[in-house]
Amino acid sequence: MAARGAVLGVDVGGTGIKARLTADDGLVLDEQRVPTPRDDPAADALAVVVAELAVRAGSVARQHGTGLGAVGLVVPGVVDEAAGRSVLSVNLGWQDVPVRQRVAAALRASGTDVPLAFGHDVRAGALAEVRAGGLDRGTVAFVPVGTGLASALVVDGRVVSGDGWAGEIGQVRIPHGPLAGLRVEEVASAGAVARRCGVPTAHAAMLRVRDGELRARQVWDDCVDVLTDALAWLTAVAGCHTLVIGGGLAQSGPLLLDPLTAALTDRLAGVRVPAVVGARHGDAAGAIGAGLLAEELLERDLPTRHRRDDDRPQQHDDGPTAVSA
Repeated sequence: MAARGAVLGVDVGGTGIKARLTADDGLVLDEQRVPTPRDDPAADALAVVVAELAVRAGSVARQHGTGLGAVGLVVPGVVDEAAGRSVLSVNLGWQDVPVRQRVAAALRASGTDVPLAFGHDVRAGALAEVRAGGLDRGTVAFVPVGTGLASALVVDGRVVSGDGWAGEIGQVRIPHGPLAGLRVEEVASAGAVARRCGVPTAHAAMLRVRDGELRARQVWDDCVDVLTDALAWLTAVAGCHTLVIGGGLAQSGPLLLDPLTAALTDRLAGVRVPAVVGARHGDAAGAIGAGLLAEELLERDLPTRHRRDDDRPQQHDDGPTAVSA
């Protein structure tokens, strides 16, 4: 098979964008992290940022003797992959935004006219984790605890999309107790932990917890308690044998995973308790998954491109130009 070129995976988060450029052989050629544009309801600013990342990626790829073959873009919220639209993203202020169309236009305007794969950040991250961890049998849930909270179910190696609505566990309201009325992700997410502790980052909150600060400890315990309830129901309904915890908060390791495992064991009386493991890829799972989507798009496109070349032997094809619909 002809070389397909490098792929750029772009993961758009509530506060930051992660980009990862990977060669044909899996070698990581470049990684970038930039802030997510704020006050961008139409995703126009985001499109410009992604195009700039793609221009840089093309330059880096050429330095390594290859080219940029495709871009994979994943975004949070409720996503219609087939239509290329963000149906709803609370953290980004999007509602029915044609994100793929906007980004594709920005790529063309920048001179980076390559195929664009589009998907959901958590489902893409789940794909990356399952493939890396050999978790392609039974039911696995990938749960990144980042700026917000969502999940993705993978059943026998296939990601469940639910028409774009599956996995939005962070949007459920807490029904009882002192936190009643808040959405789950307003308590059980890295963003919520930082806000409720009055610090800029979840890492700063973790340090306060380790230092024994009472307020930070209470916030952390609230996070574990609310997250446990969400994951207990997810496990009971779907029969998960493994919960893969990712996102920024998972970087705390045992500080989160140990009490979470203990609380799940207590909640799930009479139900198989899943293994609770940290994500292999950390908070890079979404970008890696976006790259996998780009690779899959190229693999589907290559036969078509080869047929086109055979039909037009006198023309030289400098690379893919179509944007995936």
